[in-house]
Amino acid sequence: MDHNTKSAIIGGTFFSSVANIGVEDLTTTIVLAIIGTVVSFVVSVILKHLFQKFKTKSKK
Repeated sequence: MDHNTKSAIIGGTFFSSVANIGVEDLTTTIVLAIIGTVVSFVVSVILKHLFQKFKTKSKK
């Protein structure tokens, strides 16, 4: 398979998928990505704080 055929397959698949994605699906995906990012950040900050707290207790 040459590069032109691969490009045509990938481009056709991409553009046919983009046409079928609705605005509601895109909005839902964006909102869920933002929520996931915020939750991940908060959990990492909490765990960092807890590990530092346990680390200082074990040194005493």
